[in-house]
Amino acid sequence: MKEYTLLAVLGAVAAVALDLLLRTYLVRQLRFWIFWGVMGFMTFIINGYLTWRPIVEYGESFCLGVRIFTIPVEDFLFGFALITSNIVLWEYFTRRFCVPERPGQAGSKR
Repeated sequence: MKEYTLLAVLGAVAAVALDLLLRTYLVRQLRFWIFWGVMGFMTFIINGYLTWRPIVEYGESFCLGVRIFTIPVEDFLFGFALITSNIVLWEYFTRRFCVPERPGQAGSKR
């Protein structure tokens, strides 16, 4: 069974579902996808180096075997799930518990 593939896909779906459930709607924003373009590029560089050396190895019985350069495609999904869910939670709790300062209040800068 391809456990890593299954968990990476489930994680990515869960991160998007969390975004919609908490109504942060990050996946609807262009800046989110620009951010993911940068993150995907950085993942390609760092993970590519680690798998090319090979400092990190993957058991082929756990993955699809499809790679981009030396990186299993599951790594991109796994990274997406981890970082997206963290950003969603950050946005949700920031919006819920942080009240922005209004101009003229004590401590605000003009």
